[in-house]
Amino acid sequence: MDTFKRLKDFYWPYRKYFFLSVFSLLFVSGITVLYPMLLQFTIDEVIVNEQYMWIPYLAIGFIIAMMIKGAATFFHQYLGDLFGVTAVYKLREALYKKLQYLPFRYYDNAKTGDLMSRLTADVEGFRFFLSFGFAQIINFLLLISFSLAVMFYYSVPLALVTLGMLPFLAVAVYRFDKRVHPAFRGIRKSMGQLNTKVQENVSGINTIKSLSREDFEISKFVNNNKDYRDNYLNTSDIWAKYFPVMELIGNLCVVFLLSYGGFLVINDDLKPGELVAFFSLVWYIIWPIMMLGFVINTFSQSKASGERLLEILDEPEDIQDIDHPLEVERMLGEVEFKHVTHKYASEDEEALTDVSFKAPKGTTIGLLGATGSGKTTVTQLISRFYEPEEGSVLIDGKDIKEYSIQSLRKNVGVVLQETFLFSSTIRDNIAYGNADIALEQVENAAKRAQAHDFIMELPDGYETVLGERGMGLSGGQKQRIAIARAILSDPSILILDDATSAVDMETEFKIQKAFQEVMKDRTTFIIAHRISSLKHADEILVLEDGQIAQRGTHEELIEQEGMYRRVYDIQYKDKKVINQKQTG
Repeated sequence: MDTFKRLKDFYWPYRKYFFLSVFSLLFVSGITVLYPMLLQFTIDEVIVNEQYMWIPYLAIGFIIAMMIKGAATFFHQYLGDLFGVTAVYKLREALYKKLQYLPFRYYDNAKTGDLMSRLTADVEGFRFFLSFGFAQIINFLLLISFSLAVMFYYSVPLALVTLGMLPFLAVAVYRFDKRVHPAFRGIRKSMGQLNTKVQENVSGINTIKSLSREDFEISKFVNNNKDYRDNYLNTSDIWAKYFPVMELIGNLCVVFLLSYGGFLVINDDLKPGELVAFFSLVWYIIWPIMMLGFVINTFSQSKASGERLLEILDEPEDIQDIDHPLEVERMLGEVEFKHVTHKYASEDEEALTDVSFKAPKGTTIGLLGATGSGKTTVTQLISRFYEPEEGSVLIDGKDIKEYSIQSLRKNVGVVLQETFLFSSTIRDNIAYGNADIALEQVENAAKRAQAHDFIMELPDGYETVLGERGMGLSGGQKQRIAIARAILSDPSILILDDATSAVDMETEFKIQKAFQEVMKDRTTFIIAHRISSLKHADEILVLEDGQIAQRGTHEELIEQEGMYRRVYDIQYKDKKVINQKQTG
C-alpha cells in the first residue's frame, strides 16, 4: 500500500465522495443479506406453518427493499466514480505539469510513447481501483461480516464448519497476489514499449517510406507486440492456475455445508428455511473471497500503474530557481563563459572543456565546428537547459543561476535547426503563447523572416491550420516561421542554431539581410556550417572536441591555417574553380 500512501495527496482531499459512497454501500450490503432472511421467513413461517396472510406484506417489503437498494446502488456507483475521476484529474494535471518542468536531461533518454502510455493507460488503471477496487474491498468485508453474524445467529456449529474452510481460500488468494503483481508490472512496461514503437513509426513515416523499410518496421512492431502478448498470456496463465483452485475450495465448502446442514435438519437442530438461508449466505462469503482474486488483479494493475506514475513525480528537477531569484524584464545581453566544462550524463567524454569567452552587448558571435564539437552545448548552457559541471555562465555580469528561469528564458530567443510547429494556425505558431498580439506585429515578424509572401499564398493565409509538426510545409518554410516566432518575442539574446540550413542561398541572403536590423543592439549567437552565415559576425569561435581551437573575425581566420580556412576553401575556392571551368 506504500504506492497509495505516496499518492494520497491526490485522492484524500476528495474523501467525502468516498465515504458517502461507502455509506450508500452499507444499505446495499445490508439489503443483500436481508434476502436470505426473507427467504427463511417465507419457508419456515409462511409455507411450513401455512401463514399465507404474510405474502402481501412480504411482497411489499421486498419491493421497498428493492427500491432502497436501487437508489443506494446508484449513489454508491456515482459517488465512487466521482471520487476516482476527480482524484486522477488532479493527478494527470500534476504529471503534465511535472513533464513541463523536467530538465532536458530527462528527455535525453525518455521515450515519448512510454510517457503517453503513463499519462493515459496508467492513470486510467489507477483511477479504476479508486472508483471500483476500494469500494469492492469494503463491500466484501461488509457482506462477510453481515453474513457471518446471521449465520452464527442461525447455527453456531454450521457457521464454524464454514469458517474452517476459509483459511485455505485465503492462502490461495495470498499466493495469487504474490505472483500476479510482477506479471502486471511486465504488462504495463511492454505496453509502454508498444506505444513508443507506434509513436516513432508514425513520426518517422517519411523516412520509412523513402528507404522502403515498411517490412523492417513491421517486424520490429511484431516483436514488441509479441512481448506484450507473452506478458499478458503469462498473467492469464497465473489466473487460470489459481482461480480453479479458489473455486474448488469454495465448492468443497458448499458440499460440507449441505452435508452437515442436512444432518442438522434431519435431527431437527436446524429448520429447512434456515438451511436454505445458510446456503445463500455462504455464497455471500465464498464468492467475495473468490472475487478477491479479481480485486487483487485490479489492485496489482493499479499498484503497477501507480509505481510508473511515481517514477515521473519523483524525478528530480535539477534546474530550479534559487531562493529570491532576480526578476528582470529586459536584460542588456552581455554573455560571458568562465572556464566552463560540461559533460552529458549519457556520454563518457566532455562536451565542453574549459571554455572561456565574452560576448559584449549587441555583438554577434559565430560558432563553427564539426558535429559533436560542442556548438549547441554552448547555446543550451546560455538558456540554462543544462548546467555546467565546472565554471559559470554569466549574463550582464551575474551568474545565470541568480535569475529566475522564466525571466532568463524570456530574454533568450532560440531558433533550432530541427523546427517544431504546433498543430494550430500559422498566426498562433508565430505568436506562440501571446494570443493578444496584434496581427500587424505577427505580419511584421514574418516579413523580416522572409515568410510573409509564402504565407499569403496559402488558402487561409495566417489562419491556415498546419498539420502535425507543420506537415504540409517545406523545411525552409517551417524554419522561417520559427525565425519569425523568435523575432516576435523580441529577446535580448538571440540564438540561431543552423536556422537557415533548410533554405536556399537566395532566401538565406534575404534573411541575413533582414537579420542585420533584427540583430542590432541584440547579442546574437549563430551556429552554422556555411561561412556566408558567419562572416559578418564580430567574433567567430571555432570549436574542436569541446575546446575553442580558433577565434577571431572572418578576415583574421581565413589568414590562419586551421578548420575555418579549410571550410572556407571548400565552400568558396572550389566554387570559383567550378565557375571558371563552366565559363571556359
